[in-house]
Amino acid sequence: MNKFALLCPGQGAQSVDMFALANQHMQAASFLHGVLNRKIGQHTLADALSSPDLLFENRYAQPLIVAATLANWLALRDNLPQPDLIAGYSIGEIAAHAVSASMDAQAALQLATTRASLMQACVHDPQRMLAVSGVAIADIEKFAASHDLHVAIITADNKAIIAGLAEHISAAIPEIARLPGHDITRTEIAVHIASHTPLMLAAVPGFAQALNDTPMHETSVPVLAGINAEKVTEPAIIRSSLLAQLTRTIQWHACMDALAENGISYVLELGPGSALSKMLQTRHPHIACRSIADFRSLDGVIQWIRRQNEN
Repeated sequence: MNKFALLCPGQGAQSVDMFALANQHMQAASFLHGVLNRKIGQHTLADALSSPDLLFENRYAQPLIVAATLANWLALRDNLPQPDLIAGYSIGEIAAHAVSASMDAQAALQLATTRASLMQACVHDPQRMLAVSGVAIADIEKFAASHDLHVAIITADNKAIIAGLAEHISAAIPEIARLPGHDITRTEIAVHIASHTPLMLAAVPGFAQALNDTPMHETSVPVLAGINAEKVTEPAIIRSSLLAQLTRTIQWHACMDALAENGISYVLELGPGSALSKMLQTRHPHIACRSIADFRSLDGVIQWIRRQNEN
């Protein structure tokens, strides 16, 4: 039987219509109605969804991303096979653990809200994230260190996201084109916080407490830890891996390789967006990859999954 995996995205692809497919399903729509009434600071998540500025503000973006992923899973799960493996990118790792049933959806949303608030409190001066491609990882690491920046996420052998203070990113940008490499590009990331770097150290004690206070259960569906691509099923390791990824580099290239090494033959990204499925398709073309963002209806997703099982 073909092996199946799910991908849970991070920030960057949120949009006003990110709940469109989930709202086609009664139970998922009801779940979202409750979620969007949650108030964070002066605004509800519904306010944030309708505001271009708030939608990409960290404290709203993180719970909205988790809500979208979990609503899509709720809308589809009764018609999908049990996944053999799940991987979550950044905040998506929390959603991945809820999909695996190691924690419930409300616990995941609360963790996402707490995580976002604690991380935002670490921003005393403006921070930025920047994707650099066409340069070997070792050279990106050296370059980042020389500008008081950090490698936050590695997405390929020659592509990574660097993060740090905005002024340090600005100073580094003119020098990127002079790095050794081929077809060098840089792309601004729509996340204004230096996630997965030591700049988040002050968030660690509070998030550790939040993780310890969250009921968790061992699960039969492993989640790949972003920091090392190891399979995680036990609560103690779930807590330690989620805590570590606040301040440590996400090894996303290794997570994609782990999917291939475990014999995964087809993958569905739960959305919003399709960045993860496209990355995986590029790195491992033999794996069939789609995102729910590629479909106009839930039935379209279900039919595609069924065809993969028939192959």
